[in-house]
Amino acid sequence: MAASYTTATPTQTLSTTLLFLTGALIMRSAGCTINDLWDRNLDPHVTRTRFRPIARGAVSPRNALIFVGAQSLAGLGLLLQFPPICLYYGIPSLLLVATYPLAKRVTHYPQLVLGLTFSWGAFMGFPASGVDLLTDMAAAKAVGALYASCVSWTVLYDMIYAHMDIQDDKKVGIKSIALRHEKETKAVLTGLAAVQVGLLATAGLAAGAGPVFFVGSCGSAIATLGVLIWKVKLKEVANCWWWFRNGVWFTGGGIAVGMLGDYVIRLREVDGKIASQVGYMQEDAQNGTIARRRIE
Repeated sequence: MAASYTTATPTQTLSTTLLFLTGALIMRSAGCTINDLWDRNLDPHVTRTRFRPIARGAVSPRNALIFVGAQSLAGLGLLLQFPPICLYYGIPSLLLVATYPLAKRVTHYPQLVLGLTFSWGAFMGFPASGVDLLTDMAAAKAVGALYASCVSWTVLYDMIYAHMDIQDDKKVGIKSIALRHEKETKAVLTGLAAVQVGLLATAGLAAGAGPVFFVGSCGSAIATLGVLIWKVKLKEVANCWWWFRNGVWFTGGGIAVGMLGDYVIRLREVDGKIASQVGYMQEDAQNGTIARRRIE
């Protein structure tokens, strides 16, 4: 979305995208390590997590901490590749990364905290493209709506994920949105999907996106989320896992394709305007040359 807003060159867009993908991989893995450290005494009691490295004793907490340190340094090194202003947006996320695993101990909505954590990258795209969110209100509105949309999307998918552990969570005392709304899960999922798509469209409006974005990104999100909510069998662990693992690619892929299409169209429009301006300048120059010859 930031690439379309700034009409960055394809080279700039590709390099920034690769940096974001690498950063997401590093910080996601760091978050998983931190989560396993916090939950090392809970995971052995949950069927799905009892064979995780720390839970089964294959990796010691000390070595896990060293690994987290290395991951964090790698993340910092990557963050330094972005414009300096990105440091102010990126560093605060570390507090959420370090503490979000604790949420399941105190609230039935740890998925919301997870969403706040994993969606933080939405704040980074525009500053990474040279846009100051403190002075560009349109970009700030787009970022706020996009972040909230990603949070809703994360809660939706992780609610399905939580249904995989719902019986073990009851025994161990772990809280989750799936437990809190076990009897009305599909209604909650529908509400989250509506919020996610609505906020995604709001972000597009704020950023001045074109029809391709709304049809491609928002339209595909409606279709894929609708199928997911209709098809997922919440009582079957294997089915929940399939939709959690694959559904995110269906929805995310559709959103990405819509954004890419919007970016390509905007880039062509800019190239067309530049070509027209060059044509006018060449025409003016030719007219000037003809005029001078007549005077001579």
